[in-house]
Amino acid sequence: METTSFIRVRMSEHDAHYAGGLVDGARILNLFGDVATELLIKQDGDEGLFVAYDSVEFLGPVHAGDYIEAFGKITKVGNTSRRMEFTAQKVIQLTGDKNQPSAAEVLQEPIVVVRASGTCVVPKDKQRK
Repeated sequence: METTSFIRVRMSEHDAHYAGGLVDGARILNLFGDVATELLIKQDGDEGLFVAYDSVEFLGPVHAGDYIEAFGKITKVGNTSRRMEFTAQKVIQLTGDKNQPSAAEVLQEPIVVVRASGTCVVPKDKQRK
């Protein structure tokens, strides 16, 4: 059985870190951490620990007002390690219309903005499943 998780979040002005409302890539990695936690709870009944990312690709910009979906799945289960893959995609974005600054659009095709993979660990004595 494949274990998967998904979160949808709107990026706020609070998330914007750079000029033009650009969101720091670390914010997306934070979402991946939340997805990983849910995956570990589903798999082992414990939050576990994120050990390391082995790959992170920032593929497109994320701005305040964007809706981001973060997906994750466990791709390999070891004795205590859990290998995971993550994808974040933009599904809604502001139109950029200066006359209507709150105007937004649902994207017909989501735009992949970040891909990553990494490893988490759940010590044997914490595994409840």
